[in-house]
Amino acid sequence: MQIKWKTLIGKTIVWLAVEICLNFLGLDNLADYGEFIFQKDVVVFLG
Repeated sequence: MQIKWKTLIGKTIVWLAVEICLNFLGLDNLADYGEFIFQKDVVVFLG
């Protein structure tokens, strides 16, 4: 498996910058909810 380092580093930097900005604005929970919504693999427990 080959890692595309430029893409990985770019996405990580953008994610970190957005997390910091949203944390300062008090909207970090909104970002966490967005991450939950857009996850491709979600495990649902029924019971």
